Amino acid sequence: MSENNDQNRLASLSLAALGVVYGDIGTSPLYAIKEVFGGAHHPVPITPDNVIGILSLIFWSLMVVVSLKYVLFIMRADNKGEGGIMALMALALRPIAPGSWQRRLIMVLGLFGAALFYGDGVITPAISVLSAVEGLEVATPAFRPYVVPISLVILVGLFAVQRRGTATVGAFFGPIMVLWFLTLGTLGLFSIAHDPAVLRALGPWHAVRFFDDNPILGFFALGAAVLVLTGGEALYADMGHFGHKPIQWAWFGLVLPALVINYFGQGALLLRDPEAIANPFYLLAPDWLLYPMVVLSTLATVIASQAVISGAFSITQQAIQLGFTPRMEISHTSDQQMGQIYLAGINWSLLAAVIVLVLGFGSSSNLAAAYGIAVTGTMFITDLLAFVVARYVWGWPVWRAFLGALPFAIIDLAYFSANSVKIADGGWFPLLFGLAVYLLLSTWKRGRDLLSAHLAMDAMDTRSFLQAIAGARRVPGTAIFLTSNPDNVPHSLLHSLKHYKVLHERIVLVSVHILDVPRRADDSRVEVVHLASDLWLVKVSYGFMEQPNLPNALAGCAAYGLHFDPMDTSFFLGRETLLPRLNTDMCRWRGKLFVWMFRNGGSAANFFGLPANRVVELGTQVVM
Repeated sequence: MSENNDQNRLASLSLAALGVVYGDIGTSPLYAIKEVFGGAHHPVPITPDNVIGILSLIFWSLMVVVSLKYVLFIMRADNKGEGGIMALMALALRPIAPGSWQRRLIMVLGLFGAALFYGDGVITPAISVLSAVEGLEVATPAFRPYVVPISLVILVGLFAVQRRGTATVGAFFGPIMVLWFLTLGTLGLFSIAHDPAVLRALGPWHAVRFFDDNPILGFFALGAAVLVLTGGEALYADMGHFGHKPIQWAWFGLVLPALVINYFGQGALLLRDPEAIANPFYLLAPDWLLYPMVVLSTLATVIASQAVISGAFSITQQAIQLGFTPRMEISHTSDQQMGQIYLAGINWSLLAAVIVLVLGFGSSSNLAAAYGIAVTGTMFITDLLAFVVARYVWGWPVWRAFLGALPFAIIDLAYFSANSVKIADGGWFPLLFGLAVYLLLSTWKRGRDLLSAHLAMDAMDTRSFLQAIAGARRVPGTAIFLTSNPDNVPHSLLHSLKHYKVLHERIVLVSVHILDVPRRADDSRVEVVHLASDLWLVKVSYGFMEQPNLPNALAGCAAYGLHFDPMDTSFFLGRETLLPRLNTDMCRWRGKLFVWMFRNGGSAANFFGLPANRVVELGTQVVM
């Protein structure tokens, strides 16, 4: 019975993974072959040898980069079950000494990889929905002027419903994607049956021969062929939701066969009719199936976009917890499924960027040039961080870690180099977008470090404070003061004593720590230290995937003899007002940027889940 339950659970998780993990890579057949042979950037001439060579390249890219690298290797580099570029960075930083150049380098790589992921989160909805709606042009050219408006309506609707969460519609994602992949495989099989010679492309020597005969053209072809790999990073990023087994089963059991068969089917169609390059995906379908295919494709691209948008929300939450972005208001859209969150600021910022992309580029072919840079840049950074994990976390010898990462790094670097020649044609967008996001993340981290160091210079240690308050007047009640440094007295406590001239009869210093693990067990969340008869120190720990709720955590202090009466407890928070100065450790424009981010950051009370009617904020001015 237990074995049957495990199999049923594996099947249900594999079905759910289809609806979340594989939407991005699963919609690549809409535009990948079309871009290789008919794109505006160095299209490959449609000849039998070229078609077989490109299909061989696509097949072995899927086998090596996705199957071998991500599904079988990179997914082993999990951070307590969680994946993704931020989780991988946190894992790689764990054994590296603080303040070292290696730590700074790893942080730069991780932050820029995360920044490129945001670029992917903008490009994926735009290119996917555009490519699906462009199927209407195949039915009749009369639809051409309406492709962009229809795409914008769909995208605005998609972002508008984000605040409702994916819990309601998530149940439909898996079955729709099953239908999508079965349709891909069926259409491809019918086409291959008319020209089974394309199956020769399963041999890797055809790809080698293509590059040997066309070295320059082959290099440029990599820039378009990489589109079949988009979404590979999602396999790793969404591992925490499903685990590695369901993702592996879904990939090898349905997704990989369906994709390969469809790509080969499109290749067989081009061998029979080179004019089909106008839109080889939709022309695989019979005329009577064209409009249903447009509807199904649009649903699949919406699901693909949903997965990337949700990923942007998750990576933002991780960045907040790890101290790389200001606090933002996070809404939990499900009380049953962990990780389903909504960030209004991120949502509307992504929508604005998507609208600009759709209006600026106008077609999926134009957007393809921008897509490759973001994808290959993130994949290459993942290779470098995986090397660090293999060497310093797993303890592999240098030669083994190097040889393990080298083949993947060479392949990803080749794809990145091929896409770099398209920077002027659109590749500049993800680089510029990623650079802007990186500057925001790194500026906030640097500014917070400088602010903490500045506040520490004027801080009083706990021992000196205890001696100073020996004869202070007391009032009934419990006062909780939040502090980032448990060794020093928080400024809010000193300001409270300065203004009110009294202290509460019981004082609790609370220090919140975000760990480099995704989640912290509830039974080890709090650590209570009794400093004096009327002074307590509570250390609360959270994982970087968790949303803090201090009242719930503090309830666990009862096991240590520290009880709280909610109606007799006040929370005191410090609120700094930053005043920029000319001579500072940050350049002037970054200093002003940090001050602006600091002033517009979210409330600490909301972030920690504190009751609004029990919070007192005490301000202080800090010259930065």
